[in-house]
Amino acid sequence: MTEFEIGRAKRGRRAYSFDDIAIVPSRRTRDPEEINLSWQIDAYRFDLPILAAPMDSVMSPETAIALGKFGGLGVLNLEGLWTRYEDPTPLLDEVSGLAGVAGVQRMQEIYSAPISPELITERLRQMRAAGVTVAGSLSPQRTKEFAKTVVDAGVDMFVIRGTTVSAEHVSSHAEPLNLKEFIYELDVPVIVGGCATHQAALHLMRTGAAGVLVGFGGGAAHTTRTVLGIAVPMASAVADVAAARRDYLDESGGRYVHVIADGSIGRSGDVAKAIACGADAVMIGSPLARATDAPGRGFHWGSEAVHTELPRGERVALDQVGTLEEILFGPSRVADGTMNLVGALRRSMATTGYTELKEFQRVEVVVG
Repeated sequence: MTEFEIGRAKRGRRAYSFDDIAIVPSRRTRDPEEINLSWQIDAYRFDLPILAAPMDSVMSPETAIALGKFGGLGVLNLEGLWTRYEDPTPLLDEVSGLAGVAGVQRMQEIYSAPISPELITERLRQMRAAGVTVAGSLSPQRTKEFAKTVVDAGVDMFVIRGTTVSAEHVSSHAEPLNLKEFIYELDVPVIVGGCATHQAALHLMRTGAAGVLVGFGGGAAHTTRTVLGIAVPMASAVADVAAARRDYLDESGGRYVHVIADGSIGRSGDVAKAIACGADAVMIGSPLARATDAPGRGFHWGSEAVHTELPRGERVALDQVGTLEEILFGPSRVADGTMNLVGALRRSMATTGYTELKEFQRVEVVVG
């Protein structure tokens, strides 16, 4: 990997975002109707390579059920408003009217209410009763505390999601979560992340995770780069983690760990580019937060926005462009890639001649 001199004492490698690359058409084209977008992780098969980010502005139990019936996977934030309040609807209405510093403080107050194990159980059972694959997300800090509740409630897929999750967290003040032991003892597949480098991803894969999240999540609402100075452009991050998947496949004698791009995916073209760089699926937030039936009421925020000591996210206003179904399947009334995400991915694959997602990972890309 070529490195560039930043100054006499520091060198760095060049990395690329999705905006920096483009997909190259091949010699063959196909009909979009012939494209197969299904994928499988562990025992669970999905018609769409789309997971909804566990953010209160994106997923409620109802929207998670709807996405599941459409063929995707809705992941519910088990540390959000739905597990802190019996009826969070008035608070969601209030959040949509907040502004400025006072708004940040009010959101911190709202999210200071304790998480209820009974509500975790109730929400997950509501999703299970609807007949969809049930997925819930906890941060690494809360995983030990609520893991048994989540598993006992009948979750199918356990997501451990943070801004940056490592397989080796060192602390002199508290016993950290041992991911390898934790995942080994669970009877359900675990998706864990985010990570952004080959080495970090390889270590997460060795814990036994079924999938790893690439990126820092919540790209549209994150201020991590501004607050902490931490960021990795997503095209390079996905490609690096895809290389780790290949290396782990050889190392483990054939165990395949799924790579899920999580962050900086705001338009349909970003979905196609993520898969072209090696992702098996994408986890998206802001595109689904634009739905008129999304719980955020046209606003979008993540858990980082309500951190009690160092908020690293913003509550951003988004244009509501259509229903969840229209955002996924169209018809689109705009030409900016915010509607008909599935149709756009089909057409991108058809234009380059690929019918399967795994094949599309081999498509040629260029730096533009």
